Amino acid sequence: MGTDEALVQEVLAAGKRAGEPGWPLPLWDDYKELIKSDVADIKNSGPRGGGALNAAAFLSDFVGDVPWAHVDIAGTSWSDDAPPYAPKGGTGVGVGTI
Repeated sequence: MGTDEALVQEVLAAGKRAGEPGWPLPLWDDYKELIKSDVADIKNSGPRGGGALNAAAFLSDFVGDVPWAHVDIAGTSWSDDAPPYAPKGGTGVGVGTI
């Protein structure tokens, strides 16, 4: 997700070259409703589902007009198993893309 389509496409192309393919998710203003708070300006998490969308909505409050992209790695950053090509533990996913 991101605020600048050219940047998003650049990140996707880098991921493809690195063997870490991705796809863009939408970044709609409606997602900001998910991080509204009764006690603060915003909260840093929304409902259980849509964690990447909640994270991007949260980040968008702090970057202003700066073009940015959010690369969500939470679901793939850790492996409890040791596949034949990698050790158990931190996967490093996203490093090749960046």
